[in-house]
Amino acid sequence: MDRVEKSKEKYKQLFGNGISPAYATDPDFQDILSHFIFGEVFYQGNLDDKQRELITLVVLATNQTLPQLKAHVHAALNIGLTPVEIKEAVYQCAPYIGFPKTLNAIAEVNEVFKSKNITLPIESEKQVEEDNRFEKGLAVQVEIFGDVIAKMQEGAPPNQKHIQQYLSSFCFGDFYTRGGLDLKTRELLTLCIISALGGAEGQVNAHVQGNLNVGNEKETMITALTHSIPYMGFPRTLNALSCVNQVIPEN
Repeated sequence: MDRVEKSKEKYKQLFGNGISPAYATDPDFQDILSHFIFGEVFYQGNLDDKQRELITLVVLATNQTLPQLKAHVHAALNIGLTPVEIKEAVYQCAPYIGFPKTLNAIAEVNEVFKSKNITLPIESEKQVEEDNRFEKGLAVQVEIFGDVIAKMQEGAPPNQKHIQQYLSSFCFGDFYTRGGLDLKTRELLTLCIISALGGAEGQVNAHVQGNLNVGNEKETMITALTHSIPYMGFPRTLNALSCVNQVIPEN
């Protein structure tokens, strides 16, 4: 089956029998898009369609491409992702893109859920309380990054130690500890989120190592970044791949 036939099959799987409205105005462009995304990129590497759609959702949320995000929430449900998995993927964006952009993305998700008669709010995946979010977050940080976390906290200037505390309690305590997605998935999504931001190569390097530490192999990271190309473009993808190769050199 050639890429044109593959793209038709994959598009139908994700979006049903509908045809993109762009075919009425920009058919050549839509053919290029469909054949590349759904005929090539979706078939490259070692991720399944559910993982790919989670990656698509977080990159679209990061870029605030909200109409496409809404379309892919439909696609995510069509291929069997649960409302919890979709919400948790979007929530995972908050420490990296901020609350306003995450709220924009959540609003799109909620519109789709309402159209599908999915009851809101969905079940809570909270796993921490006020008195243990720092400790539980710190434990996840250490699981991902190792002894470097203690050195970062000890080495922070007094007027910046609160930043390290926020990282442990907010980023990792409030989000990474939640149910719905496992640690390997959250860390892979984080790599895609910060890669899509651009200009965060220091953090990309750290999360490449973090992905490796939690069991995501180099090939998995390459596949995840490859899948992100249509949504964040080649420059940011190539920058992120450079980080992957820097942390995990080719033999």
